[in-house]
Amino acid sequence: MSLFRLDASIRPEGSRSRAIADIVESVWRESEPDAEVTRRSIGIDPLPSTLWAQAVVGRRIADADRTDEQRHAAAVAATLADEVLEADVLLFAVPLYNFGVSEHFKTWVDVLMTEPRIAGGGTVKTLEAKPAVLVVVRGGAYGAGTPREGWDHSTGWVRRILEDVWGLDLRIVENEFTLVGVNPALDEFKDLAQQMRSDAEKLAAEHASHLVGTHVLSSKQRAQSPRGK
Repeated sequence: MSLFRLDASIRPEGSRSRAIADIVESVWRESEPDAEVTRRSIGIDPLPSTLWAQAVVGRRIADADRTDEQRHAAAVAATLADEVLEADVLLFAVPLYNFGVSEHFKTWVDVLMTEPRIAGGGTVKTLEAKPAVLVVVRGGAYGAGTPREGWDHSTGWVRRILEDVWGLDLRIVENEFTLVGVNPALDEFKDLAQQMRSDAEKLAAEHASHLVGTHVLSSKQRAQSPRGK
């Protein structure tokens, strides 16, 4: 059993999204202490923004006619595909930045979508029903009835890619008001922020258990199928 973990936070220290993802990974590893974990920290070690254009153009021409940059882009896309396809379960930690999708996560998706094993219309069969957890962290509050309801232009897009395009069996952990204690203007929400944090940590542990249970169940189903016998 193996895990692929992607972190989009730009903070090497003090990242709330990393902290919640750590809970998911830790609980998951309790059942698989020797399992392989592949990590990609795209916020700290980002993919070049030019990589996608090189990969898109390169895939449309014969390999012999590609530039070195285009061949490199194709190789990176293949590596990214290997990481998600070879893992049994997936973990994504994607904070909300400036009300939109993290540029690092968007680049990662764009480059990955140029890979033939991932690209294509409809659900990606190679990833369909693979268990995954998405951790979403927001500094403020964006729920129904809040002043900034509808300002989160990231989570919907990320879910569209992971659930609808790739067909993952996705569970989500959301934690808001993570800037309480950092931004004095939010001090009045201290108790609410603490409750949100506690709820998110509890849900992270529950989703980690789901990753384990889902994988065990799917393994048994494969073993019982005619192909698996």
